[in-house]
Amino acid sequence: MNVLTIPAMANAHSHAFHRALRGRTQQGTGSFWTWREQMYDLAARLTPDLYYELARAVYAEMLAGGIGAVGEFHYVHHQPDGTPYADPNEMGRALLAAADDVGIAIRLLDTCYLTAGIGQPAEGVQRRFSDGTAEAWAERVAAFDDDRVGAAVHSVRAVPRDQMSTVAAWAADRPLHVHLSEQPAENDACRAAYGQTPTEVLAGAGVLGPRTTLVHATHLTDSDVRTIGDAGCLVCLCPTTERDLADGLGRGADLRAAGARISLGSDSHAVVDLFEEMRGVEMHDRLRTGVRGHWPARALLDCATVHGHASLGLEPTGSVVLDPASPRTAGTGADVHAAVFAATAADVTEVVIDGRVVFDGDHARVGRELEAAIEKVWQ
Repeated sequence: MNVLTIPAMANAHSHAFHRALRGRTQQGTGSFWTWREQMYDLAARLTPDLYYELARAVYAEMLAGGIGAVGEFHYVHHQPDGTPYADPNEMGRALLAAADDVGIAIRLLDTCYLTAGIGQPAEGVQRRFSDGTAEAWAERVAAFDDDRVGAAVHSVRAVPRDQMSTVAAWAADRPLHVHLSEQPAENDACRAAYGQTPTEVLAGAGVLGPRTTLVHATHLTDSDVRTIGDAGCLVCLCPTTERDLADGLGRGADLRAAGARISLGSDSHAVVDLFEEMRGVEMHDRLRTGVRGHWPARALLDCATVHGHASLGLEPTGSVVLDPASPRTAGTGADVHAAVFAATAADVTEVVIDGRVVFDGDHARVGRELEAAIEKVWQ
């Protein structure tokens, strides 16, 4: 039997705690904004110990799907009333420890999140997210003293324009990520406040550049696309989340043509399967344009591997063995087209990172660990 092997992949955008929402937020109707209220309820429940256990199980699920590196977009920093823990980075350290324990590489993207909306103070559970000012955020993050820590501007909603440059300056030699234009309402609020699109605001604040990854970038003008490409940014598309939250169809092919490098993320973890994310990039472009075949298989695999690691400032490492004769892959050929257009995370039989087997094919064990961790969160 032929062996189907690909490089280990990089999940460039993760909110680990969102995994506990799977199967819950899909009930009923609503929008991104009603989903967000359910997410806030979950965020209010987290303690450092619960976060560690949940993240550990989620990172094990990623390894079981062939993901060897993760970018954790982390903003649940403080106690529920906004008071810092005795170690103000205790929640972030829980995530680093969870990654270490399962053997996945991590870039902790410590997120500056200051306001509920443009000109609106943080409220409710958002007090857990806020350091008050970008200067206070930078002081807290510097106390990590860990090279694995990068930075994020949550969004133009959550960081005032005049404070974005502080975050960008701190991250001068590290990866910097930003949620960008995920929802039309975000664009409308930004234009009303600043007279510019979110992309234009980020460009004026000095946020854009080759170390910057723009997450979602769903609702862009043609000028925005050119600006992003000219700046040499990466864009992280998260197709399974973007369709789960009814965000819209991204412009992956347009951004690639403009010069942006495309990485992939599972974001809210409605699905943790970068094979599905790869296909989603192509399928969303098909739905948007009515034309098939925007992305060769090799280019999509590069999104999940080469560009994903570049987004996190990490060197690619590791390999993933796939079952070439599963009900999904049988008869497709043991090549890159089978991996990209047929395989799923369930077809991963082994993952090796730095010469060590970090996943041995036991998907059932990973499921049991996830169930136990999620039950504790909702108790």
